[in-house]
Amino acid sequence: MSRPSDPEAARSARMARFFAGVMRRQLARQFRAVRIARPGLPPLDVARPVMVVTNHPSWWDPAVMIALHDTLFPGRTGFGPIEAAMLDKYPFMGRIGLFGVEEGARGAAGFLRVAGRLMARPDRVLWITAQGRFADPRERPLGLRPGAAHLLARQPGLVALPLALEYPFWSEKRPEAMLRFGTPVAAREGEAAAEVGARLEAALTASCDALAALAMARDPAAFRTVIGGARGTGGVYGLWQRGRAALAGRRFVPDHEEG
Repeated sequence: MSRPSDPEAARSARMARFFAGVMRRQLARQFRAVRIARPGLPPLDVARPVMVVTNHPSWWDPAVMIALHDTLFPGRTGFGPIEAAMLDKYPFMGRIGLFGVEEGARGAAGFLRVAGRLMARPDRVLWITAQGRFADPRERPLGLRPGAAHLLARQPGLVALPLALEYPFWSEKRPEAMLRFGTPVAAREGEAAAEVGARLEAALTASCDALAALAMARDPAAFRTVIGGARGTGGVYGLWQRGRAALAGRRFVPDHEEG
């Protein structure tokens, strides 16, 4: 099946905004909260394009990226690769900035060509689940695919921003969606793709390890909540909680723990 060769031309800003709203509502329904670990997004040079490089623990990862793009990167246009077969199945994804990538050497070359053209402008963000497969957030090594490193080595102006993702359960029926940004990585002059790739994987691993520690600590104060989700357990148990609070003369809080 033929695909648009120019993701910028295929992308619709209106469609991207609409779909981002859909994803935000879905996240609010399905998660207790979407939280970003403090201090949040590191300072970035507005004169340089950004490639957000993430681990890939869940089906929800692209939804989080789409929902939060405008919040995190206002004024920058977002794009991302997707399996070519998925784009064939869901052509509307091309309207929100996703472009198809084939498997194998031909697909890798195509990715570098398209992504390189997109990242030639500073007002762009490329979102990549760099493991290229679903993997437990505690799996080590991360085993990043080499595409992100090759793109960094080819485009010295590009900055890679590591982003750790995890979806643990705390005290509520619904899970938490958690993010933590790491230290930005850029290719040094003359640096080979393998070398910058090793530094990128180390930076993402460090962010994943730090997020794991925060997830185990279960302290909401360590995060900024960017989407407040569904609260409490609902059903008969939720009614019992509400009634018990009324009898005790205290304010009803739908969570087991506030935060």
